[in-house]
Amino acid sequence: MEGQTASRTICHIVSPVGNLGYGFDEALTEYHLARLVASGVPTAIILDSGSTDSGPSKLALGSMTCPRYAYYNDLSKLLKLVHTFRVPLIFSSAGGDGSDEHVRLMEQIVDEIAAEEQNKDYRLKTITTFSEIEKTLVANRRLADQMSGCGPCVPQLTEEDIQSSPRIVAQAGYEAFLDAMEMHPDFDIIIGGRAYDPAPYVAYCIFRLKQENPTVDDVEVEKRLGGFLHMGKIMECGGQCSTPKSHGGIATISSDGIFQIEPMAPESKCTPLSVAAHTMYENTRPDILRGPGGLLDLNGCHYDQLADGRTVQVSGSVYRSSKEQGMPYQLKLEAARVRGYRSIFMGSVKDRILISQIDHLLPLIKAYVKHQHPDIDGEWEMGFHVYGKGQEGPHGPGELFIIVETLATTQQLATSLAAKARVGLIHGPYPGQKATAGNFAFGIGGMMEIETGECAEFSIYHLMNLEPGEERLRPMLGDAGKRTNGLFRGICRIIGSGNEVRADANFLAEVVKIHKRLTLPTTTRSFSVRQTDEPSNPTSDPRILSDVASVLRSKNAGPYEITIDVIFKEATDYALIKDSDMLNAQKLADVLGIPEQEIVWMGFFEPALAFKITIPRYRNGKKASSGSFMENDVHGSQQHTAVAAMEIPRTALESKERSS
Repeated sequence: MEGQTASRTICHIVSPVGNLGYGFDEALTEYHLARLVASGVPTAIILDSGSTDSGPSKLALGSMTCPRYAYYNDLSKLLKLVHTFRVPLIFSSAGGDGSDEHVRLMEQIVDEIAAEEQNKDYRLKTITTFSEIEKTLVANRRLADQMSGCGPCVPQLTEEDIQSSPRIVAQAGYEAFLDAMEMHPDFDIIIGGRAYDPAPYVAYCIFRLKQENPTVDDVEVEKRLGGFLHMGKIMECGGQCSTPKSHGGIATISSDGIFQIEPMAPESKCTPLSVAAHTMYENTRPDILRGPGGLLDLNGCHYDQLADGRTVQVSGSVYRSSKEQGMPYQLKLEAARVRGYRSIFMGSVKDRILISQIDHLLPLIKAYVKHQHPDIDGEWEMGFHVYGKGQEGPHGPGELFIIVETLATTQQLATSLAAKARVGLIHGPYPGQKATAGNFAFGIGGMMEIETGECAEFSIYHLMNLEPGEERLRPMLGDAGKRTNGLFRGICRIIGSGNEVRADANFLAEVVKIHKRLTLPTTTRSFSVRQTDEPSNPTSDPRILSDVASVLRSKNAGPYEITIDVIFKEATDYALIKDSDMLNAQKLADVLGIPEQEIVWMGFFEPALAFKITIPRYRNGKKASSGSFMENDVHGSQQHTAVAAMEIPRTALESKERSS
């Protein structure tokens, strides 16, 4: 095996942005592609296109993360780069949910772009892969006790969950993408259905490794999977692992699985801490990351700053297969369903007399609405979002902003409930009332009630045990192959009417000329962050946890969990908080308002000088999934404030003062 002797670079991967459709810097991407392709090392553009972060609507209703034109705009720029530099483009989880419908839509957009007059020279060998799973298969696996929740917060799967879901997608592992590449090694584009975010990155690395050394066996490949997976886990977020955050990132991968990460933005840099800290982002825990077919163990990782001061080399990542652990290969399945129809209205309350009694009035409004609908057929719900409590203004206790949600079996009923609640909120009496003309300022946007349509909720977020071979891609039409039981499907076709152009020596010489002509864009654009705008430094007079943390954030860790990260810039501050024992389970449970036994995971992570706690997602005091009725933070990014405000023990502060 070549990797057992001298290690060498097998490929570069460019991820210009963390999500297709968000927009990216074309000039910066062009510059880096010219630089990398000119080196003669195989290079690919790979990026993610999906997530459950924005809630269940995509899976339940067929909507997308971004408008269609946003995908058209990004793909127009990407296809131009593919054509110019002869690099493959691979993206997964098309449209946000990775449904078959959205894979076909992305293929249609590529068709439209290639058919435009200015693109008549395009000839793109395009593979589409599909990840939807038949309900009957899922139902049978449930009956055979081959399904389990993805984490302790996920409820047990029921037959109703399966049948009420319009579509079920599976997060494909790297195997399906690798199969597609090996079936058609001269591919230009892969449009992937729902997939584990690192999957296409891993597949391309293995593909290039095997191209370099066709005799490499599965045992040798598995030794390198840890590095390939770790790299993909970082790169699927673009340049988020840099400081200040860059939109895009670049990975350079070696045949031994060691990799290097650098940001695309010239104003940014990667540091050992910023890269190590990225494994904390939106994961239940930072050291063990589970995925299709196994887990990634990061306990022995090393992060080394390279001489340029902006690139980090990572080694020591270890992959442990499910088979090695005596477990079956498991795929994560995702689905959502419609729960009902929703309407909302919004406005504000400024009267100080009412503000002090608002918690007494709102239940009376709900009772009034129920009284006005005595013959409702079916269940309905109503909830109140109240913002601004405890605020003080120049004329009294500030102002409350109130959003009222209703949920019912029909849109007509939901709107009727909202309308009656609005009337009750405007004209409801309360003790000491003086403002008898009305209690509630409304009419924002010229609307009384706003019909928001169908209300979705997650129904499946479960792991399915597979039979051997089901993780693979079925042979495409016209392809020979022994794998017939793969759950994933694919199609390959030529898009565009141009002539085939090979990436030969003459082409490489032209790319070298392009590289010499281009200069690294240095203008700081409006969406970039200046180097001086790094995360704020700890304060000189710390009192609360936020004062000594350089990063303190919260985020979804899947639809059923919230994870909170506390990252320190200095080892002394990390040690101060760790030794103080202020972040123990009992104190954190009290601060977060949950039972101590409900903590999913918590602990310190020294490679990133960080602490993490993961808890169930709650709404109105009950465990819930993200994005359904009464959601107000689908991303989970505003759930850290109680932890941020925890007071540092006086003894710890006194110890810090003595040592400084």
